[in-house]
Formats: sequence, structure tokens, C-alpha cells
Amino acid sequence: MTMPEDTKPDEALRPHAEDAFAHELKALAAADDRPRPARWKLSPWAVATYLQGGTLADGTVITPKYVGPRRIVEVAVTTLATDRALLLLGVPGTAKTWVSEHLAAAVSADSTLLVQGTAGTPEEAIRYGWNYARLLAHGPSREALVPSPVMRAMAEGMTARVEELTRIPADVQDTLITVLSEKTLPIPELGEEVQAVRGFNLIATANDRDRGVNELSSALRRRFNTVVLPLPATADAEVDIVARRVDQMGRSLDLPAVPEGLEEIRRVVTVFRELRDGVTDDGRTKVKSPSGTLSTAEAISVVTGGLALAAHFGDGVLRPCDVAAGILGAVVRDPAADKVVWQEYLETVVRERDGWKDFYRACREVTV
Repeated sequence: MTMPEDTKPDEALRPHAEDAFAHELKALAAADDRPRPARWKLSPWAVATYLQGGTLADGTVITPKYVGPRRIVEVAVTTLATDRALLLLGVPGTAKTWVSEHLAAAVSADSTLLVQGTAGTPEEAIRYGWNYARLLAHGPSREALVPSPVMRAMAEGMTARVEELTRIPADVQDTLITVLSEKTLPIPELGEEVQAVRGFNLIATANDRDRGVNELSSALRRRFNTVVLPLPATADAEVDIVARRVDQMGRSLDLPAVPEGLEEIRRVVTVFRELRDGVTDDGRTKVKSPSGTLSTAEAISVVTGGLALAAHFGDGVLRPCDVAAGILGAVVRDPAADKVVWQEYLETVVRERDGWKDFYRACREVTV
């Protein structure tokens, strides 16, 4: 994707994965001597290493992009090396979009062939549209046709991405059936078709909470290999994920370093996990769960917001008062029911916890 001449990739607020981690991808390509599927920039082994991290023979450190079971990554990468599309499924905040972007970046060096699914996504977003000025002036022609990201990926042998597949209307979803089964996209207006070339594949994401919004038809679901991305298995793993992502985001926003706030990050993660699981870490006290998901992604957002408060209105060190309001906003989605759940958790769990008195007072101040 081209950028304005006066905008460099490292100046973008949120660079694409292939730009942000270009040095790692270049180092992996140089060290990668394993077989690569047609038009892949890296071998499956190198793609998995890019996602999970490691140290190359020349000393280059590859940072982890996904912290989780390696087998999940291996299955996802292997799926893309076959003719089956990949569906990443999981609750909100399990890094589905993050993983799909990095997979596309590692496989095709381009993560921008993206269809964002919404209730209003039209069929043209998956198939093709028309330049209506040219269409009216000269009639249907290749010059008047506007290819979708999926059509471009098919023609160029690259990886396309469809985000939030279950939010797309069912009749539009089924546009993908011919693409994924026959590897072709008919253009009846021109009496032509676009055939997928080797290297083409598609990654879709969907979250468990959307079941029943627009269920996938059985015909479409059969065209995908489904990989479920779980929530982090342990508190330590989730703290590590939050710290890494906040550190990456903080550098682009000139925020304080994460190590200064690791204690508060652990508190945020602990609160989210206990409310999410309905029981305290020690298993002794059952707690009620609020209506929200309290995902890892939301924890990242709370901590990033807290760091911004600490940087601009504090002394640069993340403290309880910086994250309290963010936690309240994440937990209390239903003002009536969730507020009761939160207040009960504060009084029965947080208030009694050693070393959490400052955190308790900060949360009480914003809750009342």
C-alpha cells in the first residue's frame, strides 16, 4: 500500500505489521533455508517463528507476536499452506485480528488486503464494484471494474483477510463459497472470471459472542479450517501479553516505559481474570461476573490509558489512580447490574487484599 510522499512508515501512528517488524522479516528471510510454498515470502517454519519469537543463528531476536500454545500457530500456518481457508475463532480480545495481520504480513508481506465485516458490508466488498463514471461512459469493462481485496489477492496469489465474518449478512457471507471451493470469482457482466493463482488464501476472524448474529452456513463453514484462540492460560502469560503490547503502543505515543508500572498491570490483569472467571485466584471466594468480556485487549486499553494519565497529569509512574477509572469503564457496561457486581467485588475481595489499599481507595473514589 502506498503512503503520501511526506509520510514515512515509522511515522505512522499504527504502522502495518510488515512495516513495524520489517527488520525481523528481513532477517528471517535471509536465514530461512526451508522450502516455501508458492509466492510465500517465508517458509512455514519461519512464519511460525515470526509469530512466536526466537533467536536466529546470527543473534537477531524475533519478538513474540502471539503468546500461546505453539501448536495453535503451527496448525494455523499449515492451514494456509493448503487450499483450505483459515477461520480464527475466539472470544473478543484473544488477538484474532492481531494474529491474522501478522500471518498475512509474514506470508505475503502485505496485510492490507482487508475486508472489514459489519452489518452493512455489501457483496461488492468481497467480489468487486464499479467505477460508475466509466461504467456510464463506456459500459461494463475491465477498466470500469473496481476489484475487492479478495479479488486482488486471488489474482496476485496473496493472503486476503476478512474481519468479523459473522457480522456480515448471511447472503454476503455466502459469496465466499465459490471463491473458497472453486478458487474462482465469476464476472458475469463481462462473461469472464478471475481464477486464483497459487499462493492465494484467506484468513477470517469471528468471535464466540457473535454466535447467532449471522451464523455461518454449513456450506461456508466446511470451507474453513477453524482454529480457536483461547484466553491466556495463566496470569503471568496475560501480564506478559499486556506489558508487551502496552510497551509497543507506548513507544509510538511517547509514554513512560512499562517496567515502571508492572505492579499495576498485574493488578488490572488479576481483577479482569477474577471477574471473568467468577472466582478469586486462590479459588477460595466466588464472585459474580459482569456483562462485559473483560478481555486481554481491554486490559491493554486500560493500562495504555493509565500510562497516558501518568505521563500528562502525574509523575510518569503508573499508579492505582491512573487505572481506576479505566477499570470501572470496562467492568460497568450495564449501569444497574454491573455496578452492583463491581461494588461487591471491591468490598469482599479488593478491600481485604494485602497491599491493595491504595488501589481500593482509588477505585472507591471513581465508583461513588
